[in-house]
Amino acid sequence: MTTVNDNTSEYITNSSSSSAGLKSLITVIILICVCISGFISRLFSIIRFESVIHEFDPWFNYRSTVYMTDNGFYNFLNWFDDLAWYPLGRIVGGTVFPGLMVTSGTIHWFFHMINIPIHIREICVFLAPVFSGLTALATYLLTKELWSKRAGLFAAAFIAIAPGYSSRSVAGSYDNEAIAIFALIFTYYLWIRSIKTGSIFWSSCTALSYFYMVSAWGGYVFIINLIPVHVGFLLLLGRYSLRLYVSYSIFYILGLILSMQIPFVGFQPVRTSEHMIAAGIFILLQAYTFFDYLYNKLRYVRNIETIFFNLSIIISIIVFAIVVLLTYTGYIAPWSGRFYSLWDTSYAAKHIPIIISVSEHQPTTWTSFFFDLHLLICLYPVGAWFCVKDLNDERVFILLYAVFASYFAGVMIRLMLTLTPCVCILAAIALSKTLDYYADAESSEMVSNYDDSVSICDEVENDENNQYLDNNAQNIDETDDNDDDQNFLTSNIKIIVVTCIAMMLLLFIVHCTWITATAYSSPSIVLVSYNSDGTRAIVDDYREAYYWLRQNTPEKARIMSWWDYGYQIAGMSNRTVLVDNNTWNNSHIALVGKAMASNETEAYKIMTMLDVDYILVIFGGVIGFSGDDINKFLWMVRIAEGEHPKDIKENNYFNDNKEYRVDKSGSPILFNCLMYKLCYYRFGELYTDSAQPSGFDRTRSVEIGHKNFDLEHVEEAYTSANWIVRIYRVKKLSNRFQAKDALEKLTSSLSEESFEKNDGKGVILNKPHVKKGTKKSMRRT
Repeated sequence: MTTVNDNTSEYITNSSSSSAGLKSLITVIILICVCISGFISRLFSIIRFESVIHEFDPWFNYRSTVYMTDNGFYNFLNWFDDLAWYPLGRIVGGTVFPGLMVTSGTIHWFFHMINIPIHIREICVFLAPVFSGLTALATYLLTKELWSKRAGLFAAAFIAIAPGYSSRSVAGSYDNEAIAIFALIFTYYLWIRSIKTGSIFWSSCTALSYFYMVSAWGGYVFIINLIPVHVGFLLLLGRYSLRLYVSYSIFYILGLILSMQIPFVGFQPVRTSEHMIAAGIFILLQAYTFFDYLYNKLRYVRNIETIFFNLSIIISIIVFAIVVLLTYTGYIAPWSGRFYSLWDTSYAAKHIPIIISVSEHQPTTWTSFFFDLHLLICLYPVGAWFCVKDLNDERVFILLYAVFASYFAGVMIRLMLTLTPCVCILAAIALSKTLDYYADAESSEMVSNYDDSVSICDEVENDENNQYLDNNAQNIDETDDNDDDQNFLTSNIKIIVVTCIAMMLLLFIVHCTWITATAYSSPSIVLVSYNSDGTRAIVDDYREAYYWLRQNTPEKARIMSWWDYGYQIAGMSNRTVLVDNNTWNNSHIALVGKAMASNETEAYKIMTMLDVDYILVIFGGVIGFSGDDINKFLWMVRIAEGEHPKDIKENNYFNDNKEYRVDKSGSPILFNCLMYKLCYYRFGELYTDSAQPSGFDRTRSVEIGHKNFDLEHVEEAYTSANWIVRIYRVKKLSNRFQAKDALEKLTSSLSEESFEKNDGKGVILNKPHVKKGTKKSMRRT
């Protein structure tokens, strides 16, 4: 009997260990496949076009990375960019988050160290797809800590292909978010580990990961506010522990010191309102810990709980009053405009139109949620409900993350990026919990049958006659016959549910692949149109125009355009721009907007003052491109009106029906402004549609109202093949009296004899004639 039991226990141990090893192997294989699929799904832009940097901001990041790799990190920190914001310039090292450039530069240095020559551009192009795999791994780790390994695998698979994340991580999307989302999720994972263990090591790792996040993206403010809010809610829920105290104290102190090492951040963690929640929670936690220590020592004192509660309230009020006082006196800066606009959605529209003019700062529509999240948006609240039913410290965190991320994503479409990981995690929890019941029935029956067989073997050894085995087998058969009808119905329902889930997941994969390939894999500098026969036509006007600027304009030429194109002009044309996408100087942008909205004579005065050599405008009326400057023009007017309300008024650019029109019913002031003339110059002679008259704007589907006009102070220098990019040369001031012409007139009027009397000494033009007078006599006294 002892031998049989030992063999049975040894068999069970070996089976469990082999099963655990097999599960680990399968988990690793699945995670590798997830990372590979996430990487491959982001290569559509390279397959369809080429290895090229996308959009606008990535061009500045790429240009900065090239400068850093060529000149070194310290020269990069002290780099004064004279191609930006003429005549002001820009100190790059103190106005950027250097994490993206340092990451690419480090990878470039590593490859060259091991003698693998690779251009820095290829590293920049492929950085986001590579980090998408790391993000999937970080999501797996975080979800495993929150729920289970199975939920972690689902979450990793979701985040790898979710359009809400791939929109900022396709190949060529070399922006801060390419690495910031990984840093965000990994910091949250380390925070959960630290509060579960109370380890100084994990808390220090959380601070280091937070430092990397600070160096990468301004969205680090989300971390430094969400973690303190989590700590505050745990205190309110009575979940205080020494682990929480150690974790947050170490994280806050180290994170504060490290974050202040970023030049662009500096003393903001102790001088701005966005960081005051973290400081307040830190002080409150210290007070709470002190009171908890006293309470343990004085627990037998009468009414000690009431005393400590009142003291906690008093300290909280004092801390809040100090923060308000410091803010009022100016020591703590108030919320920035962009941060304040998250709470007051109408603030930017009223006071800072340049913020609301950016398309990614618009409120999110319901269709955008489905577009970027698809099936996950339905599973998202289910996972949150499962977390509420089985609440613990770490699940309080994911619920707070869900609430705040949902609100911010609804206010600003760009912040859909921070919501997507949370949605993937909670959707994975919902799906894992559902499949625990519907997909594990067969395996659980196998386990129970195995346990029954083991117990039968034990009882067989006790019974020398095998009669018990026969009787027990008969009893098992009778029991199975009685439960067949119930199990048959239950198993069929489970099969149907699992099949439906599998079909929905397949639809989710198809949707994500299609969205990534069609909506998020087209670089903004290369447009695509489709002919009537379905063939694809590449519209490469942007790069052609930027190449023309680089080859046909002086090296020191100054280009005036709207700020959207500043980074691209500086990056691809290597020419000086007046404004760019940094948008740090609203008054300078407003001055450019005023020039675009003024008539040609007034605009020429501004351009002369700013030493403008060329003007670049984007026009889509020929091919129907809607993202042109005519559609953006009202934002130029609004921004200019904010700084120059006496000269520019938005109502002047509307017709009598308060409509913004470019046809015959348009405003005369609109017809005479510089932007209208630069876009529609010679357009009235062009037939864009055989069924329409000349000057038909295909973007706005109207015939323009003002044709056949001339330009006085600028001249056309270049127009791209599809008229998308139009470049004009600013005429220089003409002297009122040309010295050369005056010399010719003077020399022709003089005779040869009189000219020879001067002995070739030359003449003085416009020499004043002195009339001699008589000297008055002076009397002596």
